Amino acid sequence: MRWLWVAFCLWAVPAAAVTCENVTYDGNSYAVCTVDVPNENLRLFYKDADGDLIGNFRAIERQPGVAQLDFSMNAGMYHPDRSLVGHYIENGVEAMRVIPNAGPGNFGMLPNGVFCINDDSAQIFETRAYLDQEPVCRDATQSGPMLVIDGALHPKFLPQSTSQFIRNGVGTSADGGTAVFAISNNAVSFYEFGLFFRDYLQMPNALYFDGKVSRLFAPALGRSDFGFPLGPMVAVTQ
Repeated sequence: MRWLWVAFCLWAVPAAAVTCENVTYDGNSYAVCTVDVPNENLRLFYKDADGDLIGNFRAIERQPGVAQLDFSMNAGMYHPDRSLVGHYIENGVEAMRVIPNAGPGNFGMLPNGVFCINDDSAQIFETRAYLDQEPVCRDATQSGPMLVIDGALHPKFLPQSTSQFIRNGVGTSADGGTAVFAISNNAVSFYEFGLFFRDYLQMPNALYFDGKVSRLFAPALGRSDFGFPLGPMVAVTQ
């Protein structure tokens, strides 16, 4: 009967929700987490039911309906008071409209984009295409700049750039079934980060989330980055 008990245990223990690893590409190190979107609970988190900022990874586990946090990352830009810079939808409710125009900072370096999550897919849309197509998104967060646009790097990225920071972002597969999140373990330029998504991860579209404040929660890598309170976060929960 022992083999029956072992078989039951193997069947009962769920597979890892998120696959995370550290990889090196072109002399730079990155932490990469891959999510099988149709089979995992990929969501955005910003404020709790009382309208208060959630602000950090551990607080996500205290939200209703969350028993376990498997992965999280900051997911969109915010002002010093943690108010949203760009478009944001959570569980079908829009908290901030789309910002289509150019502006200061990385967010306004067009083209920027929108990360759109549904139960069975995750896709990245260039912002003006998002406005034209009006896709239905359960959750959505706008950020910028785009890193990869239909297989091409953002046109303003310069190979010789000396502007380097810890950076994080997301790429999505062509069919929307896979979302790949990455954060650099050392300072990189936009050009280097974009190449990583396009050439190493082979993502046809990728979106920059942020730099300087980039953080990751990945138990598989022993990481739970802390610091000042965050704005919107993306997470896989049980």
